[in-house]
Amino acid sequence: MSTETSATLDGVTSIQHIPARAGSNYGSLWRGVPRELGFLVLTMPIAIVGLSVLQSLFWTGVGTIVIYVGLFILIGAFYTARGFGTLELVRLRWAGRPSITRPQWEAADKPRTFWRAAFGPFINGHYWLYLLHTMIVNPIVSIVSWSITIAWTATALGGLTGWIWDRFIPQQGQSVFLSKVIVDWAFNTQSTFDPVVGDQVLYIILGMLFAATLPFVTRGLTLMHQAIAAGMLGAWRSEALQREVADLSASRGAAVVAEDQALRRLERDLHDGPQQRLIRLQMDIASAERKLDADPDGARAILAEAGQQARDTLEELRALSRGFAPPILQDRGLVSAVESLAARSPIPITLETDIAAGTRFSPELERSVYFVAAELASNLAKHSEATAARLFLDLRTDPQTGVAWLDVWLTDNGRGGASLVDGHGLRGLDERVRGLRGELVVDSPEGGPTRVGARIPVPPAG
Repeated sequence: MSTETSATLDGVTSIQHIPARAGSNYGSLWRGVPRELGFLVLTMPIAIVGLSVLQSLFWTGVGTIVIYVGLFILIGAFYTARGFGTLELVRLRWAGRPSITRPQWEAADKPRTFWRAAFGPFINGHYWLYLLHTMIVNPIVSIVSWSITIAWTATALGGLTGWIWDRFIPQQGQSVFLSKVIVDWAFNTQSTFDPVVGDQVLYIILGMLFAATLPFVTRGLTLMHQAIAAGMLGAWRSEALQREVADLSASRGAAVVAEDQALRRLERDLHDGPQQRLIRLQMDIASAERKLDADPDGARAILAEAGQQARDTLEELRALSRGFAPPILQDRGLVSAVESLAARSPIPITLETDIAAGTRFSPELERSVYFVAAELASNLAKHSEATAARLFLDLRTDPQTGVAWLDVWLTDNGRGGASLVDGHGLRGLDERVRGLRGELVVDSPEGGPTRVGARIPVPPAG
């Protein structure tokens, strides 16, 4: 196998998730402070700019709507509000917050036209929410969060560095010292310590206290902006349901198409293989019957050939049945069935998996994943001209959504050039994978190597 191919194959690895230690939670808060501070410090200037621009556009549009110019100014105000809202979502993502699903601005089942794009914002509730967020909500919230952020950070930095700069401040005529006031009030006595030194110690204590709590403040304020943005700038739950219904409809259609293609291929394979052999077998038996009295030796030779035809037909039927649900898949599970598939391949296939041999999934999922692996192995043998391949079978969980996925990847050192062409095996495989709500990826440049993989969601238990 070539060095380039080996490097490509080695690049397909599974992600190992290492649980975080409990003691590292505070450290993780501190690691997020720079990004959160950057977000919070810029929030009020951006909000004030958005308020100024939107107030001018919106009220100018309202005031001139009677001469029709105001309609187009209002349209500009809607799209400007959309821009400021989108900027808020992007900034939250930069601050380390989870991505918020953006609204569906246009109906997917309707063509985009000038009039729909121009006047659609007037009847789209998201535009009004973005306008409300930019003109009223965000300026108010940002003033509060910006003030707290600046005050907290300044107190922390000023307290920790007070022993440096406090000595340069003139003390003549100063009669009130904060440390002396606090000690006298707390202990109901007249203190005798040096109030200048006392203030410096107090500043350090306050600086340490505010610095220690700064990560909680920045995280809390950022989460406040995140919650407001999720409620006002994110997609509605009904839109998510609509997309889910659309995805399910597309998956159902893809599954029906894939099933139809699979049945047509089975019909073609039966017609071209076992059916032809059985017709030949019937003709041989009839010929042997005619020669049985006149030429017994010739009849025996024909019957021997007929027996070989029967054995070949049986092997071909077994090969066809393996493509759907081999007994080993039902008895020993997916990993063992894929191991057997790799061992039978005419091109050497090395199986790599972290899934235990006895791990079982739902029968439907095991059959589907095995079919994908079998189809990939079949295409490898027919078209790749490869000398070696590696098959990866991994189970992973998406850390953001919590959805488990089964990944099946086949990489080879063949001639490449594989693509999703209508009427070919990979197109049918793509239809089948999409019917399972999965995704097929083909990376096969001319000259190779080829990487073809599918990821299929694992239904939750029960």
